[in-house]
Amino acid sequence: MSVLPAIAVNTKANLSQTIKTTPANKRAADEYRQMGLAYRQQERFDEAIAALQKSVTLDPQNLDGRIILGWTQHLAKKHDDAATSLWEAIYLSPTSLQAFNAIGIVYLVRGDLPQSVILHSWAAMLKTDNEIAHYNLSLAYQRLQQYDLAIAYAQKAIELEPNNPHPFVASAIAQWTSGDQTRAKKTFREAISVDSRYRSLEFLNFLNEAGFSNEQIQTAKQVLASL
Repeated sequence: MSVLPAIAVNTKANLSQTIKTTPANKRAADEYRQMGLAYRQQERFDEAIAALQKSVTLDPQNLDGRIILGWTQHLAKKHDDAATSLWEAIYLSPTSLQAFNAIGIVYLVRGDLPQSVILHSWAAMLKTDNEIAHYNLSLAYQRLQQYDLAIAYAQKAIELEPNNPHPFVASAIAQWTSGDQTRAKKTFREAISVDSRYRSLEFLNFLNEAGFSNEQIQTAKQVLASL
């Protein structure tokens, strides 16, 4: 591995304040990016973010580098920083499906639901069979108490990815909170048929990693306990 240059990173620098990208810088950026991903795998988020910021500084036009940085900041619960990085990625590529999916999730998790709806709606327009966008729109609309829309988007996500239990659970909680408990139970049983781990109340705690809020997880537990 080549010796990586020391780069002073200013995370508030805009895209015009960048260094010249040379082949050597691109190679070093890739090494920092791989280093950051390795740290992220170990959940060493501060070190991962520092490495990924250096990668972005060295190769500022690399779209994947900015998206990886933004998603890592999101995983580290640095949601404002994540949004900034992902908006910079969108500035580079206004039709990047990956960037819009990611930033929509950032806004969903931090509770900016109308913004999340707008971003995921655009992501669904960019790619109509975008299961991620439809699934997250279901979660957002359920929290906004627009249950018919939540159910409709969950159903579309189920059609697009029938082997993923998450849209089934999203649909079940929307049905439950809309007052249709019979249908909610049926849908939750379908989630269990996809993944038997969803029989466990304790396992449902992991839904927070799939974009569910704490209140939505509690609703999912109510549905499961009623079966």
